[in-house]
Amino acid sequence: MFLIRSLGILGIAGLLGCAGAAPLRTDAADRQTAAVTSIVPTLHERIHDTARAQPAVVDPGPPPPASRVPSDAVVLFDGRDLSEWRSRDGGPAQWKVEGGHVEVVAGTGAITTIRAFGDCQLHVEWAAPDPPADAGQDRGNSGVFLMGRYEVQVLDSYGSTTYPDGQAAAIYGQYPPLVNASRPPGAWQSFDIVFRRPRFNERGELIAPARVTVIHNGVLVHDAVILTGPTSHRQRPPYGAHPDRLPITLQDHASPVRFRNIWVRDLER
Repeated sequence: MFLIRSLGILGIAGLLGCAGAAPLRTDAADRQTAAVTSIVPTLHERIHDTARAQPAVVDPGPPPPASRVPSDAVVLFDGRDLSEWRSRDGGPAQWKVEGGHVEVVAGTGAITTIRAFGDCQLHVEWAAPDPPADAGQDRGNSGVFLMGRYEVQVLDSYGSTTYPDGQAAAIYGQYPPLVNASRPPGAWQSFDIVFRRPRFNERGELIAPARVTVIHNGVLVHDAVILTGPTSHRQRPPYGAHPDRLPITLQDHASPVRFRNIWVRDLER
């Protein structure tokens, strides 16, 4: 369907062999555009639309104890130190570690893993500030960025509304979660993410888009959705070629969100 749309009426005529139809002429750029159009979905909903229907609320139950780490996982944070992390400028990570968790320190910037990953299974536990402050996008905001480009939103969405593609567990700016499975502020929440990175050929052309599955507090909220490109505020930029392995990033959005028990399984080993 996407290919037919991109070819237009003349292309359809050519495909059907209609008498008198001019032969379709296309250069390499046109062919690449058609190929990408056929594999990357077009999202018709307006980005950050506050009038969009809110996901139904689901009670995920009380938070369980911190999950056990699989034997083949890389532990990114075990409650003791940030030795697996650094600041975006390459210096030491400046967030505060205490009581078995790490807390965002406003103004110090995002932190990224020292190691790089592509396809992966990522587990992150987080808690929004309690008591809550502010509202909407300023209420317990942070984010988990796969490859530093593809964000799963961290936000206090318990009894608080914002644009659905920016609430907790949204693929930011692209997909709202199937349901709102948020726990109250201060309660520990979890993301279990299975991420499949985009694939590019030797010319840097996209041949397979990224896919992501997210389980929020034990509830499925994204089922292998296809990303349209990197996530961004107020825009949906196209894919650009990048390395097969890049660091994972946690965002500083000026809110003292806490994180604990972060581990990742490399699915490309």
